[in-house]
Amino acid sequence: MATLIDGKKLANELNEQTKQVVEALSAKGVQPGLAVIIVGEDPASQLYVRNKHRKAAQLGIHSVVKQLPADITQAELLAVVRQLNSDSSIHGILVQSPLPEPLDEHEVTRTISPEKDVDGFHPLNVGLLYTNMKLQYPVACTPKGIMTMLAAYDVPLSGKHAVVVGRSNIVGRPMTALLMQADATVTIANRHTENLKSLTRQADILVVATGVAHLIKAADVKPGATVIDVGMDRDENGKLTGDVDFEAVSQVAGKITPVPGGVGPMTIATLMQQTVELAKWSETSGS
Repeated sequence: MATLIDGKKLANELNEQTKQVVEALSAKGVQPGLAVIIVGEDPASQLYVRNKHRKAAQLGIHSVVKQLPADITQAELLAVVRQLNSDSSIHGILVQSPLPEPLDEHEVTRTISPEKDVDGFHPLNVGLLYTNMKLQYPVACTPKGIMTMLAAYDVPLSGKHAVVVGRSNIVGRPMTALLMQADATVTIANRHTENLKSLTRQADILVVATGVAHLIKAADVKPGATVIDVGMDRDENGKLTGDVDFEAVSQVAGKITPVPGGVGPMTIATLMQQTVELAKWSETSGS
């Protein structure tokens, strides 16, 4: 039976560390600030934003939620982003995805100040990540959180073969860059990859982020591998599950994340950690 990578426990530990940093900054007169922009009334997005707002408040982070109507124009939305860019009390800005049509999410991302891009999606920050610049810049929170999990469970990366299934800008691509920086040999695939099983069975570290419930079966996993399941899916009974068949794969893998209770809590904890880092960097740079 695989060792369970307990994302909830790690998130609690990370949140406690973040809270201590917030207290130290507050003693210097600096309160980290996070602004979340949400457009429309999508129930899932509303839930995510409430969770982020609640967690920020618990950690002592100044939290602002900008609830905007679904029929807002692109120009009006960009004006809200620019206002937050110039607000010195806000250190991190994120726009909850997806945005209603016909809003241009890419233009919105480009408009966020790179220094306040807490999601790590701005092209400048993505470029810094891929070129492995030794600078301070935000990184996509889910992959950053996964790297924290791998380190906490002493998963060796240097020289190991990592396979990332999923090529999104949110998980797959930045995950690949971070693993390469850790000297892993990385293969990036997707659910359309021919002979996907032949690749996943080679993986010492397997990260799956496709949105396809139970795409990865026990026969697809190398015995003893570390399996990171980023999926948040629903099975035929409506139960929350992942991209990995947990019950079967946990009999083969060496280490594995559950769904729920794995990557999800670490993503929000990393978002809070990164908000505080942006506040620290802002003070250091004098901006």
